[in-house]
This record gives sequence, C-alpha cells and structure tokens, in this order.
Amino acid sequence: MARRKIAVIGLGLALTPHAKSLVDLSDRVEVAAGFSYEDRHRKAWTETYGFPATDDLDDIFADKSIDTVIVLTPATTHYDVVKRAALSGKNVLVEKPLEVTYARAKELVDICRQAGVTFGVCLQHRYRPSGRKLAGMIAAGELGRIVCASAHARMWRPQTYYDEPGRGTLARDGGGVLLTQAIHTLDIMLYLCGPFESVNSFVTTTPIHRMETEDLVCGSIKFVNGAIGVVEATTAAYPGYPETVEIIAEKGCATVAGTALSVRFHDGRTFDIASDATSGGAGANPMDFPHDYHRDLITDFLDAIEEKRDPNVSGAKALEVIRLIDALLGKS
Repeated sequence: MARRKIAVIGLGLALTPHAKSLVDLSDRVEVAAGFSYEDRHRKAWTETYGFPATDDLDDIFADKSIDTVIVLTPATTHYDVVKRAALSGKNVLVEKPLEVTYARAKELVDICRQAGVTFGVCLQHRYRPSGRKLAGMIAAGELGRIVCASAHARMWRPQTYYDEPGRGTLARDGGGVLLTQAIHTLDIMLYLCGPFESVNSFVTTTPIHRMETEDLVCGSIKFVNGAIGVVEATTAAYPGYPETVEIIAEKGCATVAGTALSVRFHDGRTFDIASDATSGGAGANPMDFPHDYHRDLITDFLDAIEEKRDPNVSGAKALEVIRLIDALLGKS
C-alpha cells in the first residue's frame, strides 16, 4: 500500500496528539506540509517532528499529490477551510467542532458528499475502550432499555487560559464550554443513547471567568428513545473532574468516568475498566491525555479512504452533537 500524502492545516494548541499520531503512522502517511501563518508554530513543528512547513495555504490546495488534509484551525474558520479543501478534491479530517452551528455544519457535510471526498471529525473519545465497550453492551441488549442518560463535564480552566487572545470568544472559538470542552462528553452520551428529541437549559458566564462566551450550562434532555436525563457543563469546577456519562437502564446501571467504566447489573454481575490515570484534559492542562485515541481515529479515517466508506466518526455522525449544542444555547 502506497503511503498517502497529507498536509496539516493549523499548528496550534490541538496539534500535539495529531502530530504524534502521524509519527506513529509514518508507514502509511507522508506528511508533505504543515501550514501556519505564525513563524513560531512552523518552527516548533519542524524542530519537534521533522516535517516540512509552509506559510502558503494556496500551495497545499494546488498540490495535486496531496489528497488528504487534517484541519486544526480555529472553529470559526472550519467552514471556509473545509469547503476549499473539498472543492480541491482533498479528503478532510477536521478537529472538533465540525462547525459552530448546525446549519453551517450540515452545509459542510453536503459539500463534502457532493465533492466525493471522505469527511471525518476528530471526536476521539469514541475510541476510548470504556465508551466502545459500553456501546457494544447497549447494542447487544445487555442493559435493556435505557430510561435515563446524563452527561457531566465538570472541568477547570484558570483565567490565564481565557486571557490567551481569542479564547472563549465568538469570533475565534464560536462558543464557550459546550463547543470547546464539553462537546466530547455530549458526543459520547449521544453515541451511547442515540438522538435527542428536546432540551431545556440555563446558560451563563460565571464571575469566576472574564470571557465573552458561556462557562456554565445546565439542562434537561429527552431522547428519541424515550429516555430522559440532565446535562451539566462548566470550566469553573476547580480543580477539574473526569467527564462522566451515567446510564440507568432496565437491567442495570453504567457509568463512564473519563477513561473508566463501571457497569452494575441487577443480577449481581459487574464489569469494570480502570482509568488510564490521566486527567483527560479536565484540569488546567487541556492537553493532559495520551494520543492513542487520536491515532486510532486517524487510522480508521485512512482505512475509510482506502475502503471507500464513511469513517466511524464521519461528518454526518458528528452533526447530532452540534444540533444538541445549538439547542442548549437556544439557537434552535
């Protein structure tokens, strides 16, 4: 199998797990370029990983030998960058969130489908063994019908995090805790329980942070399958706690807490997966997690291109969490 030639667009905060994954996958990919307008990011990229860098985005889109791009630019740029990549005939893996509103996200999914390119989204928590195992149990009917499902993302970001230019702004991030942090927890809840029917919510910015967007959201949710539950998301919970999805079902209860899983059946059986001992990015260091799940997601994305199928976390599958965030924020 020939190595696939790819480029990385955006070399900022989200880069490290992707870059480490590409190093691990060097037998499958050739990294042709890393793009950033900032010299310090290009320099760090080349010195740390040995990959070439460019400040000319046009060169990447014009290079026919590059057939795949990984987009790591700020959320509000995703629409323009992904659209341009798709119309250039390049497969696209975009960092979360897919886009900042459901309407724009749906347009991107349609554009990529019409262009005939593979489109994936980096929601790597779906590759944690805890969530995958529980999803399998639910699909096999081991827990029976779900009656309640709740998501809690109690994270901590110090004010210095939001003092970084653009952080927590509509102009760059497109939103606050929901789009930037809690999206992974919400996505796992939907991955396990299916689509939602309705929500009610309260959204605020606490006095703990000076920022434009929300840092605390609490709400209730009803799923299409009839289950109900609650949603809680914040970056004001010091020192940060593992994000949690709790399931109450006919035959037992299950809790995914970070990378750990606990299942307790009514008949006395139990099943557990231990935590990998990282904070999962819930604390002051948002990058405190291994890159294994990114690597698994990128591997599936490459397989999907070869096999001419949708990746496991396709653009279409990532739409539901954006729809939920829109609803929690009162946009729909």
